[in-house]
Amino acid sequence: MRVLKRIIFIGLLLQFALPASAELRIEITKGVDNAVRVAVVPFAWKGKRRPPIDIGDVVSSDLGLSGRFEALPTSQMLSFPNDSSEVLPRDWRMLGVEYLVVGYLEPREVSVRLHFELYSVLRQTVVATQTIEGLPMDLRDMAHHVSDVVFDELTGIKGAFSTQIMYVTAMDDDQGRHFALNIADADGYRVRKVLESKEPILSATWSPDGKMVAYVSFEQDGRPAIYLHEVITGNRQILTSFAGLNGAPSFSPNGKEMALVLSKDGNPDIYILDLQSRRLRRITRHYGIDTEPSWTADGKSLVFTSNRGGQPQIYQLRLADFQIQRLTFEGDYNAKASVLKDGSGLVMVHRRDGIFHIALLDLNRGRLSVLTETTLDESPSVAPNGSMLIYATQERGEGILAAVSIDGGVKFNLPSSDGDVREPAWSPVKRKTFVPVDVPVE
Repeated sequence: MRVLKRIIFIGLLLQFALPASAELRIEITKGVDNAVRVAVVPFAWKGKRRPPIDIGDVVSSDLGLSGRFEALPTSQMLSFPNDSSEVLPRDWRMLGVEYLVVGYLEPREVSVRLHFELYSVLRQTVVATQTIEGLPMDLRDMAHHVSDVVFDELTGIKGAFSTQIMYVTAMDDDQGRHFALNIADADGYRVRKVLESKEPILSATWSPDGKMVAYVSFEQDGRPAIYLHEVITGNRQILTSFAGLNGAPSFSPNGKEMALVLSKDGNPDIYILDLQSRRLRRITRHYGIDTEPSWTADGKSLVFTSNRGGQPQIYQLRLADFQIQRLTFEGDYNAKASVLKDGSGLVMVHRRDGIFHIALLDLNRGRLSVLTETTLDESPSVAPNGSMLIYATQERGEGILAAVSIDGGVKFNLPSSDGDVREPAWSPVKRKTFVPVDVPVE
């Protein structure tokens, strides 16, 4: 048991010893008009020492920053129940609260057990309850799990608070400009640097299981090469470094292949690389520029940007027979597209009146909706639950990250004090998952 405790302690030291970057600050710029009013009561701690983080604060922040909920400040609460049996509905009705999140933390030998309940004030009943268990270093992840459960229960949409975002920062100092590839929690906390370089880092993308990332780096004599990087160990390898362009890597949904762009045979064209055998297949052959491939969820097609029609537009290529179909016709510039998992829409960069915005094309109705009001918007990346997307934009001349809901109703910025921020990518899976140790109440 002492050995196990020592391993956990060393793990905590290693966690905090990782190189870190400045945390992102989330600033809500637009929320829904009829936000659900919730109260996350401070969780009780049934131990001698105080926990390193406040679970209630994290959950309250998650829900509030989603733009769909209005979290009641702790200072306005009339009581602090930690179990549904202690709730006085009248107190919360007076405050206009619709739902309560109550719970407690129970330290065990080497782990922490967390119990929480989601309580409906109107119905005076428990809507959902779970008990989960993790290590002390997992407390923030456990809090995000609570937020996911509450969000799912009250919206019918899977929560994405337990996911991560990856992005590139560019900073200038006395030694010149340098770049860093960073990974942070979806709420902007626990930022750590995956890679630092004096050369640009481009097109970072996640593998489907979240264990690997791929990106383009110019660190080899200033020439572009595509790297495969293991997130936990930092081990990496070069996938392609042909003469000319090596760019725009995109993992297939099963993680076994990668679509990418090479110009080794002339013009930039799309290829597919088998990650096991390293066999390379050329997919497009055109005198124009074909770039920015992205897979459909079923792995049967690629969407990509091409100027084969004279202007950058989005096309879809069916891998079974190599049939190509143009998808976008509105506007003189559409690029960097990805198809929603359910196949209903296409998220992309769209130029309107000379300004670059993020737009959504409804593939069923053919209707295009501009989602953003900022300028110079680029690199959209959709959350795994399909409800939000993150993108890069400009604010007062500096690059920042911003996010918008698919319906355009919720918007927030994620500015950083650590230089220009660009090239965001939302992770496809949760950072950690927790299996309930009891059966939730129906």
